[in-house]
Amino acid sequence: MGGVRTALYNYLYAKQNGGDFILRIEDTDSNRFVPGAEQYIIEALRWCGIYPDEGVDAEGKVVETPSARHPHAPYRQSQRRGIYRQYAEQLVAAGAAYYAFDTAEELEKARSAAESRGETFIYNHLTRGALRNSLTLPEEEVKRLLEERTDWTVRFRMPEGRVVEMDDLIRGHISVDTSTLDDKVLWKRADELPTYHLANIVDDHLMEITEVIRGEEWLPSLPLHYLLYEAFGWQDSQPRFAHLPLLLKPVGNGKLSKRDGDKLGFPVFPLRWTSPTGETSRGYREDGYFPDAFVNLLAMLGWNPGTEQEIFSLDELVQAFSLDKVGKSGAKFNPDKAKWYNREYLRMRSDAELAALWMPMLAERGLHPDLAFVERVVALIKERATFVQDFWTIAHYLFVAPTEFVPKDVDKFYKPEIYAAALEAMEHSDADSLEGYVRDHGMPMGKVMNCIRLALSGAASGLGISDILHFIGHEEGLRRMRFLKEAIG
Repeated sequence: MGGVRTALYNYLYAKQNGGDFILRIEDTDSNRFVPGAEQYIIEALRWCGIYPDEGVDAEGKVVETPSARHPHAPYRQSQRRGIYRQYAEQLVAAGAAYYAFDTAEELEKARSAAESRGETFIYNHLTRGALRNSLTLPEEEVKRLLEERTDWTVRFRMPEGRVVEMDDLIRGHISVDTSTLDDKVLWKRADELPTYHLANIVDDHLMEITEVIRGEEWLPSLPLHYLLYEAFGWQDSQPRFAHLPLLLKPVGNGKLSKRDGDKLGFPVFPLRWTSPTGETSRGYREDGYFPDAFVNLLAMLGWNPGTEQEIFSLDELVQAFSLDKVGKSGAKFNPDKAKWYNREYLRMRSDAELAALWMPMLAERGLHPDLAFVERVVALIKERATFVQDFWTIAHYLFVAPTEFVPKDVDKFYKPEIYAAALEAMEHSDADSLEGYVRDHGMPMGKVMNCIRLALSGAASGLGISDILHFIGHEEGLRRMRFLKEAIG
């Protein structure tokens, strides 16, 4: 959900300002590569109605939309790997970065030594002078290691004694002392791929990105990114940054997670997702949410239009959205509010559209009713439903006669004298005159009517008896009354 919301806000901002929304696949972390993830992202965005002006589609081809220019392909960072090393070397040549040859074992030893002193190891200006890198080793040794080793990295040389002054479109002015920052890895010889920091700065510059809207988790990296633009001499073309608030758990503080959804019974993924380990997570699409309802609820998680309006189409969101109305604090997710949105969008849809969505579900049950009949049922029950799949629970007895009856309702309303009165009323009146007959003959209204409803629907609650009879017909109603006695004995 968080990733889709970030994409949505980028899309809304781009469209409102006459810009382009670019889908770039940032797949430079080979250790975290997940098969199928790229196709999942594209399918999820399409389900939400979010189509990029530039990027890749599910087959890896450039997206084709009327406004697309595609000057920056390829859009997968893994396919652009030849670009990044030259920029890493450029930083080294300028003294803004250096080669680091420390092995994983050596770094672990340094961490353990720091922990034994009650400290936390950070690779920075205080420690790099005692580690194996091009700042401490002789030039000849550096050349040899670059040729012989395949596990070295390029690290950014965080300047000492600097205060980085930054501006965020949501959070305002931010100042960070570089003494608190570490020398991040920018490029890795092992897989010849950059890290997020280098790849994004380079690509944002080459793709002429003007605004970067991303999650709050990247806020600690902002000083490094500012300094990278400075080191490259790209300050004049540096994009503006906005860091979105976190999506929080429904109860308490903390970032919303899959575990919260599993525990409280709601999805946290837009579509059903199966992890590489085979674990399946629920999706909003498969749970029956409408895509426009999902987009609407996501837009309101962190953004406030400043009015009482809560229902927005995608086009209306484009017109109303602004970053100055995005909050700084986290947005607590409310599963009940998500259902409310879907219920509202269901009610806004026509009976014909909802019937067309329900028909395949009925066919799966072996039922093939007339479409006009289904539309009439939908018109009667749509106000009671949150999802299309709720229709069956609400009105299944309009299609098939009940064969089982709610035990507590049987105990309460199936009495010989009550049943006899109910059967008499059914035999001598139709749907429109049933209540009048019961009243005129002095029968106990509540008990008789509940006994009839029990026979018609299998429970003493549900749709109105006259409504049920209008759909199933008087003869079928009588047949169900008689079956009730046969079934209970």
